[in-house]
Amino acid sequence: MSAPLLRLEGVHTYIGAYHILHGVDLEVAQGDLSVLLGRNGAGKTTTLRTIMGLWQASQGKVSFQGEEISARSTPEIAQRGIAYVPESMGIFSDLSVRENMILAARGARRAEDIDAKRLEWIFGLFPAIKKFWQHPAGLLSGGQKQMLAVARSIVEPRKLLLVDEPSKGLAPAIVQNMIAAFRELKQTDTTILLVEQNFNFARQLGDRVAVMDGGRIVHAGSMAELADDEGLQQRLLGLSLAAHQ
Repeated sequence: MSAPLLRLEGVHTYIGAYHILHGVDLEVAQGDLSVLLGRNGAGKTTTLRTIMGLWQASQGKVSFQGEEISARSTPEIAQRGIAYVPESMGIFSDLSVRENMILAARGARRAEDIDAKRLEWIFGLFPAIKKFWQHPAGLLSGGQKQMLAVARSIVEPRKLLLVDEPSKGLAPAIVQNMIAAFRELKQTDTTILLVEQNFNFARQLGDRVAVMDGGRIVHAGSMAELADDEGLQQRLLGLSLAAHQ
């Protein structure tokens, strides 16, 4: 088997006096869409932020393409081809959709500097981005803001995309649009790690799944296996897929 694109080994993270991650071991394979599931407070967001260097691991190792990045700064990590879409979405509300996209494109000073073919591809994934191109981002709906957040993260080709709760608070029609967009992203060279609480959303996309509890990975395996085993779902997550369809 080839080495994973991303590997966490025994990662511990503190936020102030609080010990959040307690020895996280996680592998994300090249080309997979992996999902990190777990209850509120399990440590999912902290895991993403630790990978991105926003919080430093106090112990353990984070490796990307075989290189340890645990002590790297967030800009250095981003330059290696990793993008992060936080739960807060991280868009600039006072700027237009166009200006948000320009800022996300490294070295771009105007929309014409963005790769035209890639921009048209993004418009195909998220038609609202084109429709509201000149509108202030703060006036978009919640679903449109989420589309913009993901669009910003892929305005340049990325090797790894970290996305925190992309379906949270979205209307069902927008959720389906997001599922279709991630399915298309899976056909590119982008590897994706999603944090999700919507199991139905997650199982439609995931190749692999890891479940967190108490700051540790308590289960890792194929999404198909978890989706087919209601007993395992109940034990790990306190839910069954049948009750959430």
